[in-house]
Amino acid sequence: MLRARNFITIVFDSCRFDSFVAARPENMLRLGALERRWAYASWTAPSHYNLLMGLMPHTRPTMVFASEYYKKDFVKYSERLGLPDIEFKSMVPSLYLPLYLKETLGYRTNAMVSLPVLNPKTILNRGFDSFKLMPHHNDMRAMVQEMTFPEDKPSYYLLNVGETHYPYALPGEPADSWPRVHGIHGVFRHLDADMVGGKLASEGEDRVVFDYAKLRDLQNRQIQAVKYLDTVVEELFDKVPENTWITITADHGELFGEDGYFGHGPVQHDKVYEVPFIEGRLR
Repeated sequence: MLRARNFITIVFDSCRFDSFVAARPENMLRLGALERRWAYASWTAPSHYNLLMGLMPHTRPTMVFASEYYKKDFVKYSERLGLPDIEFKSMVPSLYLPLYLKETLGYRTNAMVSLPVLNPKTILNRGFDSFKLMPHHNDMRAMVQEMTFPEDKPSYYLLNVGETHYPYALPGEPADSWPRVHGIHGVFRHLDADMVGGKLASEGEDRVVFDYAKLRDLQNRQIQAVKYLDTVVEELFDKVPENTWITITADHGELFGEDGYFGHGPVQHDKVYEVPFIEGRLR
């Protein structure tokens, strides 16, 4: 009987396509050709939901019907999993890749996430045998160290990697040295305190004036994070069994002051949807 491949999806949170290119990650490029693709959503939670429906970032094709693009995109899973004639009608009605991998194809399904918005209490934790919010938001190496690949069944891993997310900090970098942009840290924690009479206490204040030199420094920190992660991916390559398929992408991009935007989410801009995409099989 043909055994399915181990399959790993690595999501560099907030990683812009051009940051990935500037980092020149030699180890990751061993997987195949780097593609510029576009995310289906502009922030973490909905983008991961799309990924876990099996929808990888798209190529933004012209002169095609969207329904036909979806069909061709799903066919790629036959190659990713090493199984011919995969019938995705088996995903109906749940339309959720982890459930399909676990219940139909016999995978052990695992998720390790860095961002609390993806914590195990969220709706994303369906169909996973294990789902863990990591103790630190920026430690992919700890994820790699925890990964196991039992011989009795194939494994699927989703890794949400936080080093490329604001504040673009590497493990061991003291928190007091991280960059600070007003209003980003502790948004949910401080929301009630910031509300007065149903309105934001800051309403009516002057608009933020960006320091573009500092924003360029922030993108450089993201580039350095990708360079660092390339060394961690090399360790992953050394650990996974042969014939493992690995997809590396991002959930969305990031704005560093372009056209008056910073960050992602309530932003309609190419750079917040433009993401790197690279995948292939380790032999």
